Parts: sequence; structure tokens; C-alpha cells
Amino acid sequence: MSQRSSRLRAALATLLAVAVLVVGLPASADEYDDQRAQAEARQNAVDQAITDLQSELEDTDAALVAAYAELQGIEAQIVVAQEQLTAAEALLAQLQREAAIIAERLEVAKAEEASITAQITADTERADQIRIAIGQMARDAYKGDMAASSLSAVLDADSTDEFVQQSALAETALRTQTQALRDVDQINGVNRNREARLAAVREQITGLKAEADAKVVEADAARAAAEARTVELDGLQAEAQAKTALIERQKADQLAKQQELEAQQAALTAELNEIIRLQEERRRQEAEAAKAGQGAGPTTGSTADRPFINPTSVNPMVVTSSYGMRLHPILGYVRLHAGTDLRTYCGTPIYAAASGTVEWATARAGFGNQVLINHGYWKGSALMSSYNHLSSFATRGGASVSQGELIGYSGNTGTSAACHLHFEVYVNGSTVDPRPMINA
Repeated sequence: MSQRSSRLRAALATLLAVAVLVVGLPASADEYDDQRAQAEARQNAVDQAITDLQSELEDTDAALVAAYAELQGIEAQIVVAQEQLTAAEALLAQLQREAAIIAERLEVAKAEEASITAQITADTERADQIRIAIGQMARDAYKGDMAASSLSAVLDADSTDEFVQQSALAETALRTQTQALRDVDQINGVNRNREARLAAVREQITGLKAEADAKVVEADAARAAAEARTVELDGLQAEAQAKTALIERQKADQLAKQQELEAQQAALTAELNEIIRLQEERRRQEAEAAKAGQGAGPTTGSTADRPFINPTSVNPMVVTSSYGMRLHPILGYVRLHAGTDLRTYCGTPIYAAASGTVEWATARAGFGNQVLINHGYWKGSALMSSYNHLSSFATRGGASVSQGELIGYSGNTGTSAACHLHFEVYVNGSTVDPRPMINA
């Protein structure tokens, strides 16, 4: 990992740590999990963005890459925060519905308690009245022995009709008294059942009140969580807007740098064409000398279908970004990625992909430290290759190198987002896709 990438990751990690400290210690395990989920989503998105940008934005300023990666992290955290807010709002709505149901059940139970209590009171009063009536009846009807009273009714009767009437009255009084006693027993039995039901209802009321209180506490916690998620979401959206504005401000500078890079590429092409012109002139002179019998003539060059070997120390060779046109994910323009990016690690060896003469080993602005090797001719065409973003050189201009010879070490110089080898190949001065030419 490059120092620049390491600094970027360290800065992002610090940013996340500060964000957690600003929020403060979590009030619950759930809140801690929510914060951790947001932080992990943000860091994963940043890591993925850095990985993608290392291959996609080789010629992009590191500050713009960092801002874009941070924006990806913020947007990923927004998604998680939105999901958490939706879950908190759903939980709050559910708890509110459950609280309403409990409240309804509590009202029904209280109404039942009042109804049972009123029934017990009414029947108790009725039983008391019956008892009073029975007592009065007993006092009126049983001033003496029952048998004596009955005999007295018979002996004292002046006629048969009077006897029958008095006997009937005595029997009616007895039946009434007996029925009244039964009514009292029945009322007492019913009230005992009601009292048992009343005790159960009151126990239910106590439980419902406790459940309602607990539901209020849960709802308050859910409401607080939803409010906290809303605040976090608003903060993340504001942060995203600020980061987007920063990226927009940096775009103009990056577009200017891109024009500069294109000018550098054009200058390189011009230099290569000059090298080819001089090379062709030498070949013409060698051919004329050979024709005059004064030399061996020009060399024919390589005819191999794949003239190059893997120039990195990573085996098997890993292509992280291929040659071709690509859409810049930040700036939106389509440009040519004029080489193939190969995976290397900082400070690892870089080798000559084919034998040739080192035209230069020098720093070249956006290319960083660059080694350009002239391989002479391949299938009749001028062939050259360049090795870019090196950290240091192991060769010099004018040196002859063999295929596989050490020429430098991988780095992150120039406009590079991470340590890698940007390998370019030129046929007759124009870039071509190197991959089909590498025997690896």
C-alpha cells in the first residue's frame, strides 16, 4: 500500500472515530450496533471506492480521489442511517398500536370492574333487605311454637272457612320465608362468584397498567431513537452536500491538470516520433552503407508474436486496469487509458519486458519516474515501452538492458493513486494495448 493511500485511509479512519466521539457513548446496545453498522458501511464503501479509484483514476489528483472516496462512504452511511430511521419509525408505530390496544383492553377491564362492583353492591343491598324482611316475618309469624300457633289458628277459628283461611296464611308465610332464605343463599353464591371474577379483573387491570407503563417506556425509547436517526441523517446529508460542493470546486483544477497531462502525452509522442525519425535515418544510412559494401546493414529486429515478458515481480501477472477508453467517474469525460496497469507493491522490482536501449530514466510530471526503453524493430515496426510511477531507478539513459533485467522499483510518483506499474507500449510512436504482446 502506498504512503499516500495509507495516509488517506488513516485520515478516513480518524474521521470516523471523531464522528463516533461527537455522537457520544451509546445509550444502549442497539444504539451501539446502529453506530457500528453505519461506521462499517462507511469504511467498507471508502475502501471499495479507493480500490476502484486506484485503477480508474490514475491521473486524478489525490485530494479529489480522497474527497470522492469519502463521499462514497458518506452516501453508504446515509443508506444505513435511512434504513435505521425507517426501522425506528416502524417500531415506534408498532409500539403505539400495541399501546392503543392495551389502553382499550384496560378501559374494558375497568368498565367490567365497575359493572361487577355495582352488581355486588346492588345484590348485597337486596340480600340485606331480604334478611330484614325475613326477620320481621319471623317475629310476626313465630311469636310462639309453630305447632302451637297452628293449633291456635284451628281452635280459635269460628268457622270452617276461617280455619282454612288462617291455615293457608300460615302456610304461605312459611313458604315465603323459605323462598326468601333460598334467594339470600343464591345471591350470596352469585356474589362470591362475582367477587372471584372481580379479583381476576383487578389483577388483569394491574397487569395491563404495568404493560402499558412498559410500552410507554419502549415507545419513548423508540421515539428517541427515531429522532436520533433523523438528526444523524440530516447531518450526513449536510456532510454529503458539503463534500459534493468541494468536489465540484476541485473539478475545474482537475480538468486543467488533465489538459496538462494530455499535453505531456502529446510531447511524449513528439519525442518518440523524433527518436523514430533518427532511428529510421540511421537505418537508411546503414542500408546505403551496406549497399556500398561498407557495412553489415540494418538489423531486422524481433518477429516474435509476444515480444514481452511480465515486467513485475507479481506472478502470475495481475492486470488491475486495461488499455482502452474509459469514462471518468468524477469528471464525466471519456478518455484513453493509454497503458495497462499491473499490480505491484511499493518498492518491488520492475524488470525490462524486452531487451533494448534505455532512452531515459527520469521524472516526467504526471508519469512520475519513467524509464523508456527502445526495443528497435518488431515485425518491421518501431517498438518502445515505458515503465511509469517508479519510486527509484536501477538503470540510466543510454544503458543496454536485457529482457528481465532490473530497471527500477515500483512506486506511486506522478499522478498515481497507489503503488502500481503503468506499462505503456508504442508501435511506430503510437500507444497500443500491451496485454496481447506480453507472454505471461
